[in-house]
Amino acid sequence: MSSEARFSPVPEAYGVNSTSRLAGLVAKIDYRRADTREEREAIFRLRYEAYLRDGGIGPNPEKLFFDSYDDTVNAYIFGLYLDGQLATSIRLHVASKDRVPDFPSLKVFPDYLQPELDAGKVLLDTTRFVADERLSRRYRGLPYATVRLCVLAAEHFGADHVLAAVRADHQAWYQRSFDHQVVCEPRPYPHLARPIGLLTVDFPTIKSEWYRRYPFFHSTALERRRLFERSPAQKAVQSQTPYKSSVKRQASRLAG
Repeated sequence: MSSEARFSPVPEAYGVNSTSRLAGLVAKIDYRRADTREEREAIFRLRYEAYLRDGGIGPNPEKLFFDSYDDTVNAYIFGLYLDGQLATSIRLHVASKDRVPDFPSLKVFPDYLQPELDAGKVLLDTTRFVADERLSRRYRGLPYATVRLCVLAAEHFGADHVLAAVRADHQAWYQRSFDHQVVCEPRPYPHLARPIGLLTVDFPTIKSEWYRRYPFFHSTALERRRLFERSPAQKAVQSQTPYKSSVKRQASRLAG
């Protein structure tokens, strides 16, 4: 089977000029790394609303959803904004045995991921992918615009594998759109009510096909540095987050 046949088309709702329309959407988006308390709180609130609506978590009095992995030094939390409104968010962890070897999916899938780390692979773990319900209905291309961040991160950090820890009913989209392969069937996942499976794709092998099919995935080195390089002051945000004291309490409540 050809590489073309393995990929799904860009969403049919976008019509004949779907790639151009998606590129137009990307051009309107403000990609922001969450470096302030206000930005992080807005993202944690969006996560809470999305996971609660989807049945992934139960209600909590803070109406926020976060965990200890939001504060690790290899975590990058992003919001995508349209006309100043938070539309989607995703969390990325970059891990290797020579950098920070810990990330959320390692705890759940160590049998597959630890050997990859031991072999010297650079892994990009993508989690907490959420969207505003109203904006996601209006802008059907938002998932593709959000995944673009994963491509930029993979380029910037030299990732070997791009991981996706998702529910079984979400796996088909990753397989059709990006040629991800299921490597671990769904398992219980911390803080979530539903089991999560693991998919992966070899980035050096697939990236030329991604760029061919989704030209809006292209980026400049300047854009990537702006998104992923941190000043000392920005790094300090994670060590001073006001949510750390609530993580254990929230984790206990979610586990119950």
